[in-house]
Amino acid sequence: MSTVVSAPVARSRTAARSAPARRQSLTHPPRTGLLLVAPAVLMVVVFVLAPLLFALGISFTDWPLIGDVSPAGFANYVSIGSDAGFLRAVLYTLLYTAIVTIPLLVVGYALAVLVRSRRRGATLLRTVSFLPFVVGLTTLSLMTVLEAQPGSGAINIVLRALGITDGDTGWLVDGPLATGLVSVLVIWGVAGLTMLLLMAGMQAIPPEVYESADLDGASWWQQEWRITIPMLRRTIAMSLVISVVGSLLAFTQFYVLTDGGPGSATTTVVLYIYNRAFVQLQLGAAAALSVVLVVVVALVTALQVWLLRGEE
Repeated sequence: MSTVVSAPVARSRTAARSAPARRQSLTHPPRTGLLLVAPAVLMVVVFVLAPLLFALGISFTDWPLIGDVSPAGFANYVSIGSDAGFLRAVLYTLLYTAIVTIPLLVVGYALAVLVRSRRRGATLLRTVSFLPFVVGLTTLSLMTVLEAQPGSGAINIVLRALGITDGDTGWLVDGPLATGLVSVLVIWGVAGLTMLLLMAGMQAIPPEVYESADLDGASWWQQEWRITIPMLRRTIAMSLVISVVGSLLAFTQFYVLTDGGPGSATTTVVLYIYNRAFVQLQLGAAAALSVVLVVVVALVTALQVWLLRGEE
């Protein structure tokens, strides 16, 4: 006698047989996926994890860069608390971070407001605003060295034409002036990245929300304060994290423009570690400072993410 199996029963049996295979495909990634992510994992291991572990090992040694290496235990870490130069560099880095962070966010937000619409000239303004970030801080710093020279630099020529200075201001030989110049340079050079991040977040907000606000009679400022900014909470948080971490790790602009001078007035933490390793030839002590810096930056980043996290 032949048995006739109904279509629903057949489909249920097929689904029951395919369920274990589907669960297995979800719990065990395909070999193709592993092959695709392998290059990225390899790069992280080679260029991030391996150097970090190597630096951690060096930090427990007395490595003069040129000469014999000897174990030092925790001596390099213990001496950090009494290192006056490092503490001054930390305070200056925190001051520089405080000076740059909020203006960078404000300028980036203002640019994002200007270029988020499809009005005429928005594309050109977007390109011009993002161009300094594409050029890079190294090139911008080298250009600033030339343009900040007393008497011949474009900065002094323009300020003298406006009647602000006499045209002979030594921007790079005075601590506060150098800090101000570097801060303006960084804000100009990095605001384009902040603009791009915030603009992407603004364009992701549904236009129906603004249409409803217009019907309710909300002004432009009310829409920005009560709609745009709250819905950009996570994007703003990401921009602040990038800005703060970049400021804490500032090196290029200070190395090119001031080399930490005059004296040590503009020496940041990373620049101090660099000098400790490759000028004073104390590689073990510099590695210990680097490990401490990595831990501090990780903690600051985690704290920022926790404080600025958005509502689910």
